[in-house]
Amino acid sequence: MGGNVQVNKPHKARFNAKSTRQLHKTSCANKQRIAKPSRNATKGGRAARIQQSKMVRDQKRAALLKEKRASSGSAGPPRIIVLFGLSASVNVKVLANELRALLSPEGAEATCATIASAEYKIRTTILEAPHGDLLACMEMAKVADLIAFVASAKSLQEEGDSSSFIDSFGTQCLSVFKALGLPSTAVFIRDLPLNTRKKNDLKKFCISSLASEFLGDSKFYPTDTEEELHKFLYLFKDQHMIVPHWRSHQRAFLMAEEVAVIANDLGKCTLLLSGYLRSHNLSVNQLVHVSGAGDYQLCKIDVLKDPYPLHARKGQEFMVTDELHEQVVRYLVPNPLKQEPLLIENVPDPLAGEQTWPTEAEMAKAEELYKQKKIKKKTLPRGTSDYQAAWIVEDTDEGYSDGDDDGMLLDGEEKGPIQDGMDYSDLDEDQTSLNLRGSDIETEDDTMSEGEILTKEQIEDDIRKIKAAHAEDEEYPDEVDTPFEEPARKRFAKYRGLKSFRTSSWDSKESLPPEYARIFAFDNFMRTQKLVLKKTLEMEHGSTDECVAAGSYVRLHIMDVEVEVASRLCVLAKKSPVIACGLLQHESKMSVLHFSVKKHDTYDAPIKAKEALVFHVGFRQFVARPIFSSANINSDKHKLERFLHAGCFSVASVYAPISFPSLPLIVLKSGQGQEASPAIAAVGSLRSIDPDRIILKKIILTGYPQRVSKLKAAVRYMFHTPEDVRWFKPVEVWTKGGRRGRVKEPVGIHGAMKCIFNGVVQQRDTVCMSLFKRVYPKWPEQRPPILYA
Repeated sequence: MGGNVQVNKPHKARFNAKSTRQLHKTSCANKQRIAKPSRNATKGGRAARIQQSKMVRDQKRAALLKEKRASSGSAGPPRIIVLFGLSASVNVKVLANELRALLSPEGAEATCATIASAEYKIRTTILEAPHGDLLACMEMAKVADLIAFVASAKSLQEEGDSSSFIDSFGTQCLSVFKALGLPSTAVFIRDLPLNTRKKNDLKKFCISSLASEFLGDSKFYPTDTEEELHKFLYLFKDQHMIVPHWRSHQRAFLMAEEVAVIANDLGKCTLLLSGYLRSHNLSVNQLVHVSGAGDYQLCKIDVLKDPYPLHARKGQEFMVTDELHEQVVRYLVPNPLKQEPLLIENVPDPLAGEQTWPTEAEMAKAEELYKQKKIKKKTLPRGTSDYQAAWIVEDTDEGYSDGDDDGMLLDGEEKGPIQDGMDYSDLDEDQTSLNLRGSDIETEDDTMSEGEILTKEQIEDDIRKIKAAHAEDEEYPDEVDTPFEEPARKRFAKYRGLKSFRTSSWDSKESLPPEYARIFAFDNFMRTQKLVLKKTLEMEHGSTDECVAAGSYVRLHIMDVEVEVASRLCVLAKKSPVIACGLLQHESKMSVLHFSVKKHDTYDAPIKAKEALVFHVGFRQFVARPIFSSANINSDKHKLERFLHAGCFSVASVYAPISFPSLPLIVLKSGQGQEASPAIAAVGSLRSIDPDRIILKKIILTGYPQRVSKLKAAVRYMFHTPEDVRWFKPVEVWTKGGRRGRVKEPVGIHGAMKCIFNGVVQQRDTVCMSLFKRVYPKWPEQRPPILYA
């Protein structure tokens, strides 16, 4: 007993460490031998991750260096600086002249907006945003590389109010710039006092007052002296430019510095736009969009000698043209086999929807189905022969009461009683009268007979009194009155009932309007967008025989431009930049575009659906007549909104040329009169392109209980004829008190009806019937927006 020693089982902790497990791992080839891993086996994953991170870092560094060389070097286009005065008291013209004088060589006078400065090694184009001209400020903001907001401290010294830095127009334009996507920004502070202490205090106060209006990376510069302007230009030379996301897509654009016109014999002309090509390469086979004028084809692109070289090169050969006496380096003409066609609308085939004669197989099948159809057995009087029975016609009223196919069908619902947690089997047996509490059959018949002798004026007066009593209820803006002159089954023939707005089916290809034959649709829009962007990227990095590199000074020959539009562009170019951008494949074709929009805070007038508005989508402009709808996440159907409501986002659907998202949207409404400037109505962005989006207009027909007995009620003034009651009988009814029910049968000749509900109905309640109809945008006038200005 004493010689035995207790020995405990050792704990299995030999292979807990990772190195020990790797060391004693069993080889798959030889189970008896312990395999030892190689020296670098455990380091392979980490080395691969380090190598991948290094590759990504090198790619980003190379892309940043390429962008910096392209934007600041001689190969890139001049940087565009837009000087925008935050208030009317700011003199932007004086500041622009000071900047040009500082950038110009000594002894040279700055006569052009674009200047190449060898001292600062930078080329810039300085634009002055005219205060009060909204369209010009918007067009300048679209192409700006830097927006310099200029604030004056003079007003603060005189008035002592910090709100005087930005006036109403400055606040409006600032909100529009933010909606478009701000590029790099800077804030210039002018008119500071000469006293150093007062100058620093006032500068700090200006910065604290304006910091909330701009982004966190915006820098503030005092710009009263030449030294301060020199400091800004020195920092601006090496500044990394922030580009809005929508401008980084595969679209080249050009801000015209010269606009010319060559007249043709056919009533149209060739528009010549000269300027620097920016952002991406442009193919001569692409379509171009002239902002405010429309989409056009190119007939030629001239690559010209750079008029503002940073370092002049010697020995370069040029071809001199006799027409415009400018030096052309080379020119490109489109290839007819590769040129994108200017296709705007689809050409519908009028015979595409024609029906053909039925085949023999179809006729045999129809005859077989006719033989198999069950004939309803007629109830015949005793002693009636087969010959006499053939002349007996069933009562049509009985057919209506049985719910035949002559009435309106309810989508997603079978004909029969409404199953809403209630058993109506005992109520369906009552086919002759409505049992009212405390009254018998004779009393009810007398009541209904009194309504039959009412005149039209008496009924209208009665309805008017009841409507006035319910006028305080504004929760149902879709209520409409049933007309007296026209039957409701004809007036609302395009409407139908839905068992459930969310789950009931609605065919998106059913009963499309004629305009849908003129538009284009995609089988898979996201896949098409990826293929188009991939094709454009391959074309950009491909051969230079049909593409012009970004940064080149070119002259675009845009053919078949209307003379009126070209003359208007020539006048507009004196105060606002004329922009031309390249279009991607399919972007000239019409389709149904959906925008997420919100009413602008400064616009108080109502915006009604199908009203003509000017849409600014990126560089593009077009006139559209949108309809507004709600954005339902869990439903394929969306409710129409008659007006664009303030404070919330809605979806605006329009017929417009295709544009690939994402793009910003600015909606303008033309002012009243010849000299009235347009106002900003709404802002938003492009949401999707989908002609199959279902937008339903909802109407509510209302009636009022005349007699109520628990679950049953006699309802009047929803319809005016018994035929209308039978037509709308399959549609479900509901009350504002939360009850749901169905129409049982008409009563009398003035449209009264019997209804059964799933709960007790109050006498003061209102009976409603919801009807829906699919609506579409209105086709716009094919008129350039520039002619509306």
